[in-house]
Amino acid sequence: MLALGVAAQAAGTLVVSAPALLIPYLHAQGTPLALAGVLAAAPTFGMVLTLIAWGAVTDRVGERVVIAGGLVLTTLAVVGAWAAAGDPVLLGLAFLLGGMTSASTNAASGRVVVGWFPKERRGLAMGIRQMSQPLGVTLAAVTVPQLAEAHGIRASLVAPIVLCAVLAVLCAVGIVDPPRPARSAVPTTVTDNPYRTDGFLWRVHAVSVLLVVPQFTLSTYGLVWLVGLGWSTPAAGLLVGASQFVGAVGRILVGLWSDRARSRVGPLRVVAVSAAAVMGVLALVDATHLAAAAVFLVVATSVTVADNGLAYTSVAEAAGPFWSGRALGAQNTGQFIAASAVGPGIGALVGALGFAAAFGIVAVLPLAALPLIPRADRSHD
Repeated sequence: MLALGVAAQAAGTLVVSAPALLIPYLHAQGTPLALAGVLAAAPTFGMVLTLIAWGAVTDRVGERVVIAGGLVLTTLAVVGAWAAAGDPVLLGLAFLLGGMTSASTNAASGRVVVGWFPKERRGLAMGIRQMSQPLGVTLAAVTVPQLAEAHGIRASLVAPIVLCAVLAVLCAVGIVDPPRPARSAVPTTVTDNPYRTDGFLWRVHAVSVLLVVPQFTLSTYGLVWLVGLGWSTPAAGLLVGASQFVGAVGRILVGLWSDRARSRVGPLRVVAVSAAAVMGVLALVDATHLAAAAVFLVVATSVTVADNGLAYTSVAEAAGPFWSGRALGAQNTGQFIAASAVGPGIGALVGALGFAAAFGIVAVLPLAALPLIPRADRSHD
């Protein structure tokens, strides 16, 4: 279940992150940076439109149908992008549809992990599941820009089409929905709307919105930053991919740490402080033109992706088995609303002030998240 969840989410992430890695190619073909940023943001905006709906469907019909069916629809959307290459309007619409359909894996794959793993091993399991996003970005980073530069946009979309189609079949065959207690067998506190109980879920959602901006700033513009420092596109793509892979390993370690500490919010507070620090360091690196830019980018990428698994697991545990699909959908919706703004917003900020100032401004957001992090965990286990 864990392997299929990771693979399904990685395939969806590949689809969502591919447009951002086409920015250098599109810009070289004469597309303004702001417009390229809009195309890059289209999939994440599409996810915003459907995440809660996919979560509600998952709560009602189960994980297997949502993941496998969503991947079929994602395959068709990317085929549409392949056919629309060359027309910015149609291409943007296809990217939007790809985000809307790939949101199914975000909403349902986390529930598979929460349902099949006990609480004392769930942080590690969810950390492994959260590897899917940096792994998807890694795969995109080492294939999409190079293939686009050598053979055009269509060549860069073949891998997402094939991967999503294959995984749709594997998930339909291999995923088994986790057991769920009958509503009549549990207290009403488990089945009641958790958003009306207290502000725990709202606070975690808000924290995640603030912490996702540094993450998507680096995944969207890390390649552009390195190219601006004199790196070749293939070399920069490989480094971005390597940094995402290191970040994936970091998520596992943070998840294990949260199991050992028996807390999700305590480690989340440490990650927030660290994210502010590394973004500040990147601003200094750009301003002073330090030679070790690659090292600092790898470190910053690893730190800024570390919060996702902690917050995701915390939301699932607090929401309980009857609300976790919708709660996880809401969690990702808030994150992708912020992520959708990163493409055009950070692009405009970099164009006006440069990367150093943009990184410095982004560094403030994790600090703003600190007072919002709850002091204690909440769980129905």
